[in-house]
Amino acid sequence: MEIQDSVVLVTGGNRGIGEAFVRAFLAAGAAKVYVGARDVKNAQHLVDEGQGRVVAVELDVSKPEQIEAAAAKCQDVSILVNNAGQFSMQTLLKAPDLSAARMEMEVNYFGPLAMCRAFAPILARHKESAIANVLSAGGIVAVPGMGGYSPSKFAGRAMSTCLRAELAPQNTSVTALIVGSVDTRMASHVEGFKESPATIADAALKAIRRGATEIDTDFMAVDVRANLARDPAGFELQMRRSLSGERVTTGR
Repeated sequence: MEIQDSVVLVTGGNRGIGEAFVRAFLAAGAAKVYVGARDVKNAQHLVDEGQGRVVAVELDVSKPEQIEAAAAKCQDVSILVNNAGQFSMQTLLKAPDLSAARMEMEVNYFGPLAMCRAFAPILARHKESAIANVLSAGGIVAVPGMGGYSPSKFAGRAMSTCLRAELAPQNTSVTALIVGSVDTRMASHVEGFKESPATIADAALKAIRRGATEIDTDFMAVDVRANLARDPAGFELQMRRSLSGERVTTGR
């Protein structure tokens, strides 16, 4: 997948990893980057930086009507990055109701699925195109303290595999990005080493270029996969400690 002169849409693109994606695509020569944001005013700094190459789009992926409007507006997209995410910090049983788990599934699974469905015909117009789904190390090992977030990322990973098969005939690659600990607002409760959002974006662009199916974008993601392979049952027991109120820490 060639990034030079591509047209990109990044959901949740106004801050954190999404913001880093926007800057990385601009630096790599993308012709245009659409920044999906629930409030377009929050993306104005990127519009200013882009000097005509960045367009802010009102987009809450939990709202089907906004996805439909974005697809109607962004008819030239060749790379879709499903980055928007929701982490409610509620466990499955102690949450007062199912609203947190439903919203995590809505934003982290149904939203990206709806985006892929809406943009698949647009991506098909290009000789080559790509989708990158920003997932989590919590999508390869269940983390009880993450409540509905971890199951939603498992679902997103399975979705990536299914969509990859369906989109192969139109030459649209689907890359699952397994992300560990990153220095963003969502991970403010995590202690220890955290990668910069720019590191994640750089790893992702390399994966998109080569059409990778799944990559671990940072140290923690690699470490989680290695520990899971080495001792699955032991690592599951270790993850239970996230329920005890202990602070979450990376191993570095």
